[in-house]
Amino acid sequence: MSFLLSHLLTDAALRYPERIAVSCKGTTLTYQELDEESNRLARLLIKEGVRRGDRVGLLLNKSVETVLGIFAILKTGAAYVPLDPSAPARRIGFIIQNCGIRCLLTKKAKLAIVKDAFPEPGLLHLVLLLDEMPERVDVELREVRIRFRQEAAQESNDLSEDSAINTDLAYILYTSGSTGNPKGVMISHLNAFTFVNWAHECFGIRATDRLSNHAPFHFDLSIFDLFAGIKAGAAVHLVPDTITWFPGDLVRWIETHQITVWYSVPSALTLLVLHGGLKLGQFPHLRLILFAGEVFPVKHLRSLMHLLPHAEFCNLYGPTETNVCTYYYVREIPEGSASVPIGKACANTEVFALNDNLERTKPGEVGELYVRGSSVMKGYWGLPEKTREVVLDWEDASGHREHIYRTGDLVLLGDDGNYRFVGRKDHMIKSRGYRIELGEVEAALYSHPQVKEAVVLAIPDELAGHRLRAILVCSQGQTPATSDVLQHCARRIPKYMIPEAIEFRQELPKTSTGKIDRQRLLQDESADKAGAPAGIGG
Repeated sequence: MSFLLSHLLTDAALRYPERIAVSCKGTTLTYQELDEESNRLARLLIKEGVRRGDRVGLLLNKSVETVLGIFAILKTGAAYVPLDPSAPARRIGFIIQNCGIRCLLTKKAKLAIVKDAFPEPGLLHLVLLLDEMPERVDVELREVRIRFRQEAAQESNDLSEDSAINTDLAYILYTSGSTGNPKGVMISHLNAFTFVNWAHECFGIRATDRLSNHAPFHFDLSIFDLFAGIKAGAAVHLVPDTITWFPGDLVRWIETHQITVWYSVPSALTLLVLHGGLKLGQFPHLRLILFAGEVFPVKHLRSLMHLLPHAEFCNLYGPTETNVCTYYYVREIPEGSASVPIGKACANTEVFALNDNLERTKPGEVGELYVRGSSVMKGYWGLPEKTREVVLDWEDASGHREHIYRTGDLVLLGDDGNYRFVGRKDHMIKSRGYRIELGEVEAALYSHPQVKEAVVLAIPDELAGHRLRAILVCSQGQTPATSDVLQHCARRIPKYMIPEAIEFRQELPKTSTGKIDRQRLLQDESADKAGAPAGIGG
């Protein structure tokens, strides 16, 4: 029986050795090739000092080598930490230092980013390059050993007994943090298996399926694509980074690879509806469309369901801290519906909403959603106080005590037992499926030498979920150019967190306690938008 994520590959390789396991841009690996090569790579990593419990970084664009690296890391008993290759070097360096990453898997083209992240010698001491062995490496990393994928060819493809157990860490995903720095969500093999096993069974994933992988590997949607696909012996086709947000290219890609199961944020599917030129009955092979990460605008979902009547649609909900914890099959959307439900709990998981008095809500009442079960994360790396804020010690009616996760999401319980998402209790929002803590964006803005005050507003948007608008107060006579502020942000936060609009003011409205009055700013934004003539944005 599989109890580690790496076992999924080992088992599938025994059953389907010649089937394609992973494919990207014309490069493929069969299950046998992926299993044997990841074994050799794992042995090389172990020889170089990687041990159970280590955190090993992955700084790679989406490729079959990325998947190879993930399984090699898991087979050492270490946890993989995927890094966003488009993030600023400062952020990458912070995560490597924060997480204690001593070994990094990357490619030659990324070495300059690594050097920018660590201009001086630091914790990192080993870099393994997964591309073809170059004639020379032009970037020098002081006190860092560089090894090459080809060196693993001489290693045996047999591995000794597993050094890990299912409560050990499998991966750490970094998400936006309210302090201005990202926080690492620690997920064990057991946490991941709770979701993967449910998803594999619930959606009937089989060896003949061809799964898309649209999400980057530092985003938790990728867990379904990769591990539920590998568990079934299916072919996992990675959507190349270069076409991720180009609807015409995506349509051709889905047809070329005859994708049967698609999973992405609603933003990508909305682009297909609006700009993909979809025809009625297109993608006859596509049997299942899953979406998660943000609210899917009803009118665009209804259009997609009309165009693809042969496919099943399912709305998945869950924060990175629990992966998916509820789901809802969308059979029809009644007229007048503002949203579709997030549904009921997945197998081996319980969800419930509590009101301000910590009492379970009744149908028709709004409360904060809590999650109970083995999918709940182990905590935030190096942040025990932050962990205690959201992972609570809970006692049920029988006196049994365990940990539950406080999502911060407000939900409404329907008479049919399905939950509906209402909003966030804090300032965390989602844009194009990415979680963004407005405080982290504001922290980047405040670090600009001319900025005195900063507030970031999340403006609802049907396509992106939210768009960010920053309002700044600067030192007198020292207002910087907008381009200067944007470049300043680009050096500190990922592109998806950079505000799309910046406004400069003399002062910001305050509440009676002296805090910036966000509610008033949002009301002013809504009023301006409502009063704008047709065709003029607010």
